[in-house]
Amino acid sequence: MKLLSQIYLLSFCLVCMQINISYAESNPDSDKTEEVQKGPNNGRLLVEGDFIVELAIFETGVPPEFRVWVTKNEQPIPPQLVQLKVVLTRLGGIEDHINFKPQNDSLRGDMEIYEPHSFQVSLTAKYEGAIHTWNYDNFEGRTEIEPKVADALAIGISTAGPESLKETLQVYGRLATKPENVRNISARFDGEIKKLNVTLGQSVKKGQSLMSIESNESLRSYVIKSPISGVVHSINANTGEQTNGGILMKVVDNSNLFAELSVFPSDREKIVLDANVKIKIKGHDDLLMGEIIQINEFVEANQSVIVRVMIANNDLKLASGSFVTANIQIDEYVVDLAVKRSGLQAFRDFTVVYEKIGNEYEVRMLELGRTAGEWIEVLGGLKPGAKYVSENSYVIKADIEKSGASHDH
Repeated sequence: MKLLSQIYLLSFCLVCMQINISYAESNPDSDKTEEVQKGPNNGRLLVEGDFIVELAIFETGVPPEFRVWVTKNEQPIPPQLVQLKVVLTRLGGIEDHINFKPQNDSLRGDMEIYEPHSFQVSLTAKYEGAIHTWNYDNFEGRTEIEPKVADALAIGISTAGPESLKETLQVYGRLATKPENVRNISARFDGEIKKLNVTLGQSVKKGQSLMSIESNESLRSYVIKSPISGVVHSINANTGEQTNGGILMKVVDNSNLFAELSVFPSDREKIVLDANVKIKIKGHDDLLMGEIIQINEFVEANQSVIVRVMIANNDLKLASGSFVTANIQIDEYVVDLAVKRSGLQAFRDFTVVYEKIGNEYEVRMLELGRTAGEWIEVLGGLKPGAKYVSENSYVIKADIEKSGASHDH
């Protein structure tokens, strides 16, 4: 086992090295960190001789938008004298064209700079007949991974779209024998037990001889037969003893069991008969499916209400008394857009998935709705049909964090 772990670790390290090599080959200047000059308004300074444009994302009291201040020879230029346009090119070739109008001492962009703030920037400024242009990359939450490397890292991709969400309530309980499947064996005529024909825990068939008794009145022997097929659960008498009107033996049929589940009163109104239930039994790998067939009308000592689910046990591998965990379906509905919860990651103050376009992956900040099982509803931040990372998304997160792409305002 230790050797296998070492082999796996070595393989993972080699794959990570391949990512670094791939990134370095496609980004020959990746080890040269560009120093971004900042202006008095905390915006990026774009300089051409003595003509300087400060471009900042402003979001105080408004959705994020561009604000621009222009100077020449270190003197502010009245914003109405400058014509300005910005084009943002996002992953996938989407272009946002932003025009500007004067506002106080600055130029104000006419559209929201929506997340992620990851794009190629092209800025054109016209002043006194001269045209100034700048182009630069402002990437965040983005990385590129070659397909062979992605396959080696088992990066799973799914398509965002409508889903049927099934809300469930997790509860706990245990398996129990059905009361109608228990038979307490006693003698019709009291007498001496002459012979026991079965042992504790033995399986018996309906009609099989359990014991023989000699009647105290007639002194004739008769046989007690099992009224059901099942297992000898208990034996309360031995050969040579008198029956004395007592229960001599118990036979139990466990071919069908109850899952008795505890539901607290606050959740009681969510539970209905015939609701689907998934049951996990401690010590067993397989999930069992069933439906609620009974809801108690009284509260237990621990203030829970017992609901029962029938469990088939034809192979008799399940034992009464086993602890179970169950998920009871309490609602089902279709949402227009959902993603798998396994793909979610934290990025800055957002919950995100990583959209895949070509060989590149980029964060998508999500507005989330209802959660049900493995799915979560998406209200905004991702378009239907988008390919996103649903498995091993932590690999993408780690690679992005390693690249150190910052959120530049």
